[in-house]
Amino acid sequence: MRAFLGLLTAGALTLSAAPAVASSPATSTSAHPAAHAAARVPALKVWRMVGGLDHPWDVAPLGHQRFLVTQRDRARLTLVHQGHKRTVAFPSKRVWVSKETGLMGLVADPGFAKNHRIYTCSGWRKSGGGHDIRVIAWRLNAGLTKATMVRTLVSGFPTSTGRHGGCRLLVSRNGALHVTTGDAAQGRNPRSLTSLGGKTLRLSRWTGKPWPSNPWVHAANRHKRYLTSYGHRNVQGISQRANGSIWTIEQGTYRNDEVNRLVSGGDYGYNPVPGYNESVPMTNFKLPGKQIAARWRSGNPTLATSGGTFVPSKRWGALGGSLAVGVLKDHELLFLKFSAKGHFERSYRRLTNHGRIRTAVVAPNGDLIVTTDNGHGRDVLLRVQPS
Repeated sequence: MRAFLGLLTAGALTLSAAPAVASSPATSTSAHPAAHAAARVPALKVWRMVGGLDHPWDVAPLGHQRFLVTQRDRARLTLVHQGHKRTVAFPSKRVWVSKETGLMGLVADPGFAKNHRIYTCSGWRKSGGGHDIRVIAWRLNAGLTKATMVRTLVSGFPTSTGRHGGCRLLVSRNGALHVTTGDAAQGRNPRSLTSLGGKTLRLSRWTGKPWPSNPWVHAANRHKRYLTSYGHRNVQGISQRANGSIWTIEQGTYRNDEVNRLVSGGDYGYNPVPGYNESVPMTNFKLPGKQIAARWRSGNPTLATSGGTFVPSKRWGALGGSLAVGVLKDHELLFLKFSAKGHFERSYRRLTNHGRIRTAVVAPNGDLIVTTDNGHGRDVLLRVQPS
């Protein structure tokens, strides 16, 4: 399949001192053939793993060429293996589905081969009525045909119409479960330290208790104990870089989608009040205290960035180590290259002929598994590897 080698240069803003400069790998000054090859931008090979999906929101590799997929609006867990798919028994009727909210974030436990645990983030219908968004631990049976609830880990994420539901999951290398949330399109949520909306959270994936090194872990308010950062709008992606740092991908208003490097206790500056005033800056540096600047911004207009992952360094040439971001409105997979110190350097556009791209995850062999998000049962799971 053709690889698209366009560069995204116009309209991208950077907070580093130097502008992004597009340069051809052919102009490399290295005389060493291996170094020159490593600097090349590879063509991409793309395979359709399976079709007939509807808004596939997240993917969890389970090993042995098996991939678990959440379908947001169908509220369905789907197992994909060697070109075939089947539905995993799961209480779909308990999932609250509305607009941008449904069955969303998914991650497999690092010890999945032995414990068969997975974690989801979704809208949820409460037993006594009403709904919220919550993170739940599940265990799959030996045949991977049924998911049984283990426990709710954290609940009470705010909702309104279903807009800005978040919600991506990451198990970092220290074992903590990280959760990203949306602000539910309610103006006071992002900066309220007693609301779980418009935040990043960190907790134990076993007990659901706040992670012991969280900045407000001893706060009187139980919600505040979970928080690691605040002042976010709608965080749709999270990934850990090779150096251990945690990065998030956030959707902007009509401008400035953001990629942020997380700082414990950090204020990321979104404050859409009074009401829900989306004309305010994504990062408002006029607010009290110190606000943290984005490492990359889309500029005006937005691209509608979503989920993403850091690409392995091996095999991927100049794309190695970059952040691969699914783009909905601009229909592409966007590779963002950052320096060792975290400054934006340049970007590359790929997969521009598959419609809306929701997310990318790394397969065990270093390939990327990519989901489209076109709806109406037309979505596919793609495997992408460097040529």
